[in-house]
Amino acid sequence: MATWRDRRIIDLFGIDAPIILAPMAGPGTPELAIAVGEAGGLASLPCALLSVEQAREALTLIRSKTHAPVNLNFFCHTPPEADAARNLRWRARLAGYYVEHGIDPELTPAGAVRRPFDSDFCEVVEAFKPEVVSFHFGLPEKALFDRVKATGAKIIASATTVAEARWLEAHGCDAIIAMGLEAGGHRGTFLNHEMATQVGTFALVPQVADAVSVPVIAAGGIADARGIVAALALGASAVQIGTAYLFCPEARVPEVHRVALRESSDDSTAVTNVFTGRPARGIMNRVMREVGPLSEAAPAFPLASAALAPLKAKAEEAGKGDFTSLWSGQAARLAREMPAGEFTRVLIAETLARLS
Repeated sequence: MATWRDRRIIDLFGIDAPIILAPMAGPGTPELAIAVGEAGGLASLPCALLSVEQAREALTLIRSKTHAPVNLNFFCHTPPEADAARNLRWRARLAGYYVEHGIDPELTPAGAVRRPFDSDFCEVVEAFKPEVVSFHFGLPEKALFDRVKATGAKIIASATTVAEARWLEAHGCDAIIAMGLEAGGHRGTFLNHEMATQVGTFALVPQVADAVSVPVIAAGGIADARGIVAALALGASAVQIGTAYLFCPEARVPEVHRVALRESSDDSTAVTNVFTGRPARGIMNRVMREVGPLSEAAPAFPLASAALAPLKAKAEEAGKGDFTSLWSGQAARLAREMPAGEFTRVLIAETLARLS
């Protein structure tokens, strides 16, 4: 009978299988986390789009439904200073779309709030003591980092280069997520934001594994047992899977996004900054083609999203994803539509079969 040869992540997190649900802000729900955790993977709850009270409520629900280990995920960006000139340029670039959709160009909408990890969120960690805390865009300031460590949580974070992986290990991470360019959603970059030199998963993983002594988690372009086996063979101790879980009913995904995922192909995605101001991989749509995908006019993260919000709402009412952030990795075609718990168990069984 096949077993997991590298048990470092399994033992570190107390899970049954080396499969981590990617904490996807927006699509990630307590129900999705519960299902993956109950099936033996690591349950992850993204908190970047939640208020502190919403995070408490979501974690309370998860703890009431499963005893599986939980990963709370937070962003570590520095909120930008307001740049009136850049904001005006962005609004001017989008003005034609406002007129086309019958929206007042002078409207000043509020965008989605993406809150970085702070003392209030840290109090949630201290109260609930999740088994794992993960960070995106680097790490929080040392005082907050030390408070998280003191709870007993294992700390992990995303690296998109070997240099970032070494930095995270040097600053106390218990494991490193090697996030390849294939991955959907926001790039985890924090030392070097040059997209042209970003590394693919299966080139990045073995180099990170050689460079650090802590366990490595492979992320990006992994959606089935073949990808898991390949990542483990290259030195990863576990995998983090996101896009494939977007096909599960427990994920909170607008219908226009689900349709785009079903219709996507290997070359349907691109890295763009037009939705939030920070590079992220999503399925190409109208605004990405006509404005970007990478636009110097887009305000700094997360301010770009505000001006797009009314356009997104109007288009989605008409059944179109022209202005929706259709986050997806490059391996969406490998995904299967089924409940998250069943999908996790299938991944485990098929991976073990290939390892035997």
